[in-house]
Amino acid sequence: MYNAEKYFETLYHTVPRRYEFHETTSEGLVAWQAKFRPALRNILGLDNMESDLADYIPKAEQLEVLDMDTHIRESWYLWVEPTVPLPFYLLRPKTVAGNVPLILTPHGHNHPHIYAGIAHSEKEEQEMIAGERDIARQAAVEEGYIAIAPTTRAFGETRTEADKQNNSTHSCRHQLVHSILVGRTPIGERVWDMSRLIDWATENLPVDSERIAITGNSGGGTVSLFAAACETRIAVAVPSCYFCTFEGSIGTIRHCECNYVPGVMRLGEMYDVAGLIAPRPFLAIAGQDDGIFPIEHVKFAYQRLKEIYTVAGVADRCELFIGDGGHRYYKAGAWEFVRQFFAK
Repeated sequence: MYNAEKYFETLYHTVPRRYEFHETTSEGLVAWQAKFRPALRNILGLDNMESDLADYIPKAEQLEVLDMDTHIRESWYLWVEPTVPLPFYLLRPKTVAGNVPLILTPHGHNHPHIYAGIAHSEKEEQEMIAGERDIARQAAVEEGYIAIAPTTRAFGETRTEADKQNNSTHSCRHQLVHSILVGRTPIGERVWDMSRLIDWATENLPVDSERIAITGNSGGGTVSLFAAACETRIAVAVPSCYFCTFEGSIGTIRHCECNYVPGVMRLGEMYDVAGLIAPRPFLAIAGQDDGIFPIEHVKFAYQRLKEIYTVAGVADRCELFIGDGGHRYYKAGAWEFVRQFFAK
């Protein structure tokens, strides 16, 4: 009798992984990354986007500036493509001396404004506080960094009109089916957006281009991991409640369509993708009771990634923080890690 779970398990274990990590020297690691990163960028659709948008120069427009007592909050659009004005919040400390670190905080399957510390209802306020989801506000107010809280593409204003009218949180399925028709992926488009924000920020803000970090929860963790793997200007990566194995998470448990990249497991597992970040500091945040990124698979993936960082000679730059709870952000693990690499 046919057993779907058995079939998928066999499929994952028999499909060859072209860039599965087997190197034993730092030189071998560098050569492996030089081959793997272009292949990853290609299947994400970034090569197609670079070709299609080769002559395009993004523009930005400021909408609002608010004094929040503890920080300054600005609202902006960045046209990351000619027809994609990507909304983002820019949070600045009240006082900035010299160039300071930049923190990108892509959000997951919730509302973009929550990461900037904005709640539109009592329910949102409770969820934001309980899950410590006001990540950009934490970066600006508690750490003194400049933070950008972008809208993740297919959320907020970048949803379809039908999903806006139906009050759907996201348009991820629409983003997936249309992007794959032209050789793109939702993750690739979101990584593209992070790179364009870095371009704009380093040209227009008092930020230290050598101290750029990215951190977000759930879908924001997805963007954080893939963006850091592809975008070497990101100095520190802190994905929350995402780092796991493909097999043990999106390959076994129902997840949003935006998580899926055609052919990614023919290149490697998630810990191989994360290995492209080495030797840059990497912290995986996980919830002990996270039901969609199971902790046993997180720990396995972490041990495999730790091996890559050991070969790179920087095992101390790869850490795992496990929060005593479920699928949420844990700032206690995040900022202490970022701080030690950004302190001057």
